Amino acid sequence: MCGIVGVIGRQPAAPLLLDALRRLEYRGYDSAGIATLVDGRIERRRASGKLDRLAARLAEDPLPGTTGIGHTRWATHGAPTEDNAHPHLVDGVAIVHNGIIENFAELRAELVAKGHEFRSQTDTEVVPHLVVEYIARGLPPEEAARAAIRRLTGAFALALLFRGREDLIVAARKGAPLAIGYGEGEMYVGSDALALAPLTRRIQYLEDGDVALVTAAGARIFGPDDRPVERPILLTALSGALIGKGNHRHFMEKEIVEQPAVIGDTLRSFADPATHRIALPDLPFDLATVPRLLICACGTAAYAGLVGKYWFEKLARLPVDWDIASEFRYRDWPLVPGQAGIFVSQSGETADTLAAMRHVKAQGHPTLAIVNVPESTLARESSASLRTLAGPEIGVASTKAFTTQLATLACLAIGAARARGLLPPDREAELARALDEVPARMLQVLEQGRVIEAIAEEIAGARDVLYIGRGPMYPIALEGALKLKEISYIHAEGYAAGELKHGPIALVAEDVPVIVVCPSDELFEKTASNLQEVRARGGRVVLFSDRAGVERLGDFAWRSVELPTVDPFVAPLLYAVPIQLLAYHTAVAKGTDVDQPRNLAKSVTVE
Repeated sequence: MCGIVGVIGRQPAAPLLLDALRRLEYRGYDSAGIATLVDGRIERRRASGKLDRLAARLAEDPLPGTTGIGHTRWATHGAPTEDNAHPHLVDGVAIVHNGIIENFAELRAELVAKGHEFRSQTDTEVVPHLVVEYIARGLPPEEAARAAIRRLTGAFALALLFRGREDLIVAARKGAPLAIGYGEGEMYVGSDALALAPLTRRIQYLEDGDVALVTAAGARIFGPDDRPVERPILLTALSGALIGKGNHRHFMEKEIVEQPAVIGDTLRSFADPATHRIALPDLPFDLATVPRLLICACGTAAYAGLVGKYWFEKLARLPVDWDIASEFRYRDWPLVPGQAGIFVSQSGETADTLAAMRHVKAQGHPTLAIVNVPESTLARESSASLRTLAGPEIGVASTKAFTTQLATLACLAIGAARARGLLPPDREAELARALDEVPARMLQVLEQGRVIEAIAEEIAGARDVLYIGRGPMYPIALEGALKLKEISYIHAEGYAAGELKHGPIALVAEDVPVIVVCPSDELFEKTASNLQEVRARGGRVVLFSDRAGVERLGDFAWRSVELPTVDPFVAPLLYAVPIQLLAYHTAVAKGTDVDQPRNLAKSVTVE
């Protein structure tokens, strides 16, 4: 959600800022801008649309200067126009801002009454006006900024630039991520370490309520009580070389085909292939005695958590409450004594998931984060964290993050079943071997890409698509529908297959493809009967199953894709891949923006 960069350097800032903004494109945006200090005054260039338009503006009218700030904006208050694009500039104070200023209406009314004139529809513009008001009262820029920030309510990250102060950027964070980078005689500010990776590996993460006064010599940080605080400077493992598309058309395509490798990396972090046992690190709760779990997340991560619920309950007989974080945080859920919370997020910065974790932790319950970014807020604030080794995921539609989350949850479920005395050694060895084989089986699925692409070209003409599955295939159906909606803009819905006859079957018609994820497991015959119900009503069935399933049901399907035969326990990992490929190729056939679909952001850091 939006992206912030800043630099106090010794070389032209605009090219550095533009490159850093390109690395933040994955977060989602619809306008962009840069401001620098030029001979003491602030100049800026802004453009609606993609960064190429801003780059063209800079090529026509370059921005000199070695100190500057930049921004990619995802519109909340105000349309995605150039006037609403950041940086906003008011009387020698420029700002870039991520998040929402909840009390902007009251502040704006107060400032208008004092003669301030606003030029945008955004909530952001109140901040530089407020800073200017405090400067007019005689406060220096640093103190004016801190006084203004103290009056803001909401979730935000921001960076401020001041006329005549090439040596200063004021940065602040409350609820939205922001990091400071340390270079050699240069300093940087960024929404995440990925933006700063080509510039420095020395990263300092601000905590909620922090205000940082950044100069070329370093950063002075003040905590929520306005007292100086120290925040650790860490070495990030991120590299600027990690985000290229290689020979792939899109980041999403690259990330789909990376899954065998990153699944292998993630599994190796838990599994001992020599003994075929899952080796879990120390957890903040005892899997043998914990009475109940809560799994909470948003979007794709929530569907990974729902698969985890099936695994924990079936394999370990461990009850699991599952909820989407945006609902959980408002329901005042009555947690049972000793219940532990598991929170799943790719970025570790998802606002609703963070709020849910903090709510559970505040009640004294242990919390575990499953996260792809080990330096993220969720990882730092949870009682403990498990890292998914997906590497940077740039495509907005999650792929490899989802399957590495599944791999992590699978290992946890096996560990829980063993700890509770419900998993004989021979069965544990079978499950470990099945997990070991997943990367190779995924490679076999990827070889079906041409077949799936041909199906996708026909799906691209549909207006509505249904997905069905049973058991742990139900969340895979939900995820398949979400993927198709996200990147192709085709209306799609996922259903538990047994629920078809309770309403959704009314939607079945010849022009409505029905995607069936149906491995040969204990629920196969039940799903088979649902497939036949669809076919009897003229529905076009696309069947994803193994050889036995295709032999049994292929005649009832419009199109069939044969997948490798695997242990049903690991089937969700495998069946995630073809639904990703189907969504990807459908979007390509429709000509949509696969990596940056409309209206979406990679990391939703505000409500």
